[in-house]
Amino acid sequence: MESSSYVIEDAGEGMQLDGSRDNRQEVEKEDGEEAEKEIETSLVLIRRAGINNLLGQVVNSEEEAYRLYCDYGHRMGFSVRKGKQNYFVGTRNIRTKDYYCSKEGVRYDELPSDVNACRPDYRTNCKAMVRFRVDEEGRWKVIRFVPEHNHELAKPEERHLLRSARPVGTAKAGVGDPAANAGTPTSNVQSSKGEEGTGAKKVEVKRGYAGVPKMTLIATEDSESLVGHFKRRANEEGMFYWDVQVDLRGRMTNFFWRDGRSRDDYDCFGDVVVLDTSYRTSKYNMICASFLGVNHHWQNVMFGCAFLLDETKASFVWMFKSFLESMGDRAPKSIFKTDQDQAISEAIKEVFPNTSHRLCLWTIQKKALAHLGTLNSSRTFQNLFMRCIQECNSETEFEEAWAKMLCKYNLQDHTWINSLHKIRHKWSSAFNKDAFDGGIELPQRGESLNNVLNGIADKSASLTEFILAFEKLVEDWRKNEAEEDYRSNRREPLRAIKHSDILRHAGQVYTHKLYKVFENEFLDGCGATSVEETPCGGTLYRLELKMQGRSSKVCIVVLDTSTMLVNCSCKKFETMGVLCSHALKALNLKNADRIPERYILKRWTKEAKKGLYKPINEDEPSQEECKEAELAFCYHAMRYAYNLVMKSQWHEESRKLLWDALESGEESVEKFIELQKLHAHFL
Repeated sequence: MESSSYVIEDAGEGMQLDGSRDNRQEVEKEDGEEAEKEIETSLVLIRRAGINNLLGQVVNSEEEAYRLYCDYGHRMGFSVRKGKQNYFVGTRNIRTKDYYCSKEGVRYDELPSDVNACRPDYRTNCKAMVRFRVDEEGRWKVIRFVPEHNHELAKPEERHLLRSARPVGTAKAGVGDPAANAGTPTSNVQSSKGEEGTGAKKVEVKRGYAGVPKMTLIATEDSESLVGHFKRRANEEGMFYWDVQVDLRGRMTNFFWRDGRSRDDYDCFGDVVVLDTSYRTSKYNMICASFLGVNHHWQNVMFGCAFLLDETKASFVWMFKSFLESMGDRAPKSIFKTDQDQAISEAIKEVFPNTSHRLCLWTIQKKALAHLGTLNSSRTFQNLFMRCIQECNSETEFEEAWAKMLCKYNLQDHTWINSLHKIRHKWSSAFNKDAFDGGIELPQRGESLNNVLNGIADKSASLTEFILAFEKLVEDWRKNEAEEDYRSNRREPLRAIKHSDILRHAGQVYTHKLYKVFENEFLDGCGATSVEETPCGGTLYRLELKMQGRSSKVCIVVLDTSTMLVNCSCKKFETMGVLCSHALKALNLKNADRIPERYILKRWTKEAKKGLYKPINEDEPSQEECKEAELAFCYHAMRYAYNLVMKSQWHEESRKLLWDALESGEESVEKFIELQKLHAHFL
């Protein structure tokens, strides 16, 4: 896109500064009248395109000049960078100063590092800029204006993420007065409403019955305050879901809630759920059970939360059923829990019979500190122990490593070690090679899914005050996700091998965080793997791969070059959803220049949240889960419509487009209904 056709200059801008003379030098024009006409034509084109014209505007200081262009950039969707400046001869007084689009110029090649590896390549040699000239009285006038960009501008809902649009020194808003918030809607509650955007257009308030007497009862005022908050949230956001359980006397005991955004997040990333029951409210000592997951940036997401007054199986069963119903009866592939409690295990088995049930690595490590004493300080023991937990590829390999550990440290009669072995299928990767876990416990993920609620509220906080602090935490998580979305969508990540076709493809489809995971696997496979290849006839190959300098472990890869089906004995794709170094080595040997489509998991891509709402096909099995097809249609249609409304609200043109589409759809539906009536009449 050429910007020269939209360069707008002040008639007096043709003045050149020369250090050797003070006189102004006018730029010669072949035809002054034609030049003026060209400027007027450009201005018309710009106005028609909806672009503000800054030419001729006057401000009174350098700060005001910078803010003028920053404000303009924020309206248009780009960041601003300060450019060159010239001075009056013999002084340090500014004569002219330029401000550029942040994508001005080109960035020279640089070696990848931990700091810049995921940083977008912002420079596109964009020519958009503005030039101010300062007169003798200190007034700053725009004398040159180039409005056209050669790159995509930020969308209205992304403009708050622009660097030059962010206010400096603004303190983050806190939770304010939680007691007041509990009584009336506040800006804190309203702010979360705007970010929820999507979710199940459905309000659910169910009351079950708790048959077990409670030792501690929730005060009436606390229960009413909590329910009042849930009702307000449901009124503000039609997709908010909450559920309460009462005992035989009608007293409220257990609570579950989730907002609409959590439902959308679950639809995209609900294949793995972590249940964290480590937090206890100081008031009533209630269990605060949070349902967590990881998004396409490997960041934490919240699916829902519950307050439970006791730790009985009945309470956990009620909680899991409420969670499952709120998510459209779609169970996760894997559930990790942070507590070894038997009641939780039995409840999971009852409500999620087909879900892989796992214990978090953090739980095992915490128990080990309490039961293994001085062995915790032995690096050799820790290596053996971690090998049993995460590094064994088969049950046979696990049993051999476990026996070696017992023998070396004389642990055959150790009570905790023996009890741990009995539930090995819940914590050792050797028994879960076909169960997806999203890499939630890999060290490179960075964020922990344990104890995420610690410290978010004062110890004396009421239940409602805690929820307000909880909503603030989730709101911050969602802001972080929006920033990562913005960065991933602006530009591809910096690649370690610039001209690799398969890395280029990975950079186009994966988010920056998952691209780095993929790139590390690719570099390990192609740079640190020895291989022995055996043809198996036709297009089928068997490869034995061994990582150099690590161990004697050999991984077997089977590759069919006609279908690009690849299978590795390490099962990383099955558990993580990203091809392993061994599979990528095999593909590289066969000159694959793209990732096979079947091995690109949508949940890790930039498009992870697109296409959530699709028309229901009555032939699909999922339709049978709905008692009535009409209700299923209303459910999906309302979520789809609400999502469009939230997307369109940021810009007048998009709102108009949506209204036009709705009016056109209404007209078509009414015509169809009239035809159906006529048809029925004549029958």
